[in-house]
Amino acid sequence: MHTVSGRRGTLPASPAKSKPKRKGPGRPEGASGVREAILDAAECLFANAGYAGTTLREVSDQAHVTQALINYYFGSKYGLFEEVFLRRGAAVSEERVANLEALRAEGTPSVGEIVRAFLLPTVVLRTSEQGRHFLRLQARLHTEPPHISYALRDKAYGQSTQLYVEALQAALPGLSALDAHWRITLMVGTYLYAFSDSHRMEERVPEGQYDADDWQSLIDQVTAFVVGGMSVPANA
Repeated sequence: MHTVSGRRGTLPASPAKSKPKRKGPGRPEGASGVREAILDAAECLFANAGYAGTTLREVSDQAHVTQALINYYFGSKYGLFEEVFLRRGAAVSEERVANLEALRAEGTPSVGEIVRAFLLPTVVLRTSEQGRHFLRLQARLHTEPPHISYALRDKAYGQSTQLYVEALQAALPGLSALDAHWRITLMVGTYLYAFSDSHRMEERVPEGQYDADDWQSLIDQVTAFVVGGMSVPANA
């Protein structure tokens, strides 16, 4: 029986947001920590207000650094936005590929295994505050202007998503490339909504019946729902 496991159960804790110490006019001491602090601050702000709604002044205030230092590391506001997204997006994509390769090493994976392998690297992001910021940012990216979102989304996920399209076609012989792309796209839409803290369940389910921190139950529910849709014959 195939199994899939995530390599990151939790993400590293956010570094402290303290002002960097300087030694003369050069780079600040603890440069790596400062850079991560900028990315963490920007991730939160971009997730909540979007690209256009976030200013570098707000990022500098939250990270306790100068705007000049942000430009030093990232070049521009878009450079910062791109690196914020790719920092976790590329890691998610790499883990999806590794999960799929592990399944294929044992044979042709089932639809359920394919879906779970795709979802697992993202659902574990819910276990950290910064991970939850990224999930909201990822969902918000689909509402950003095309010149901001299309190339960035393709850079992070294009190659890995194509591998899952091919895996789905192998698991469902006769499924066209168009139908496979549709089903992967609908899976993405489902998990973006379900994983990004919409609080819909807390509003609708009686107290005590739903645990927002139970990501194992969440992925089980989403997987069951998506597999049902994936498995319906084309043009049924």
